[in-house]
Amino acid sequence: MYPVPSRTGFVIEDGVGDEELTPASVLFPIVLRESGPSVLLTQRTAHLKDHPGQISFPGGRVEPEDASSAHTALREAEEEIGLSSAHVEILGYLPEYRTGTGYCVTPVVAIVTPPFELRPDPFEVAEIFEVPFAFLMDSANHQRHSLHHRGKLRHYFAMPYGEYFIWGATAGIIVTLSRALAA
Repeated sequence: MYPVPSRTGFVIEDGVGDEELTPASVLFPIVLRESGPSVLLTQRTAHLKDHPGQISFPGGRVEPEDASSAHTALREAEEEIGLSSAHVEILGYLPEYRTGTGYCVTPVVAIVTPPFELRPDPFEVAEIFEVPFAFLMDSANHQRHSLHHRGKLRHYFAMPYGEYFIWGATAGIIVTLSRALAA
C-alpha cells in the first residue's frame, strides 16, 4: 500500500526555470476515491503541435498573468478538463522537470475531492482517465527506455497501463513522486 502524500516532504517554493527553457506547470491530481486514490491523466489530441497524442497531466505554459506555478496548473486544469479549483487542495511542488523538448515543468501535487464534473476541451484533450495511485507508485511498473532525439540518445521512463503508454515527462514526474514517497 502506498501512502497518499501529505504536505510534508515537498519542495514548497516555486523554482526558477532556465532562460532557454519555456516555463510550464502541470497539476498532479490525486483523486480520493472510495476504492482508493487514483491519478487523473489526459490523452492529448493528435493534431497538437507539442506532444500530440501523448498521455499527460493537465498543464501548460506559464502565462504573464499567472501569479505562481500553482496558479498556472489550476488555470490549465480548468481550461483543459474543466476541473474547478474548488475541488483541489495543493499539497506542494516536486522539483522542476526539464524536458528534452525545451520545457522546465513545475509539478504541482494536489488532492482532488469528488464529486466533480469534468469537461474536456475537445481541441486539446482526446480523453480523460484515471490510473490507480498504487500502480503508478509501484517501481515494478517503471520501465526504462531510450531513443535518439535531436541527435542525442535520451533515456526516459515509461509505465504501460492497459491501452495507455505513459512515458516521457509525465512518467518521469510520476517516478519522482514515487521515489520521494519511498525515501
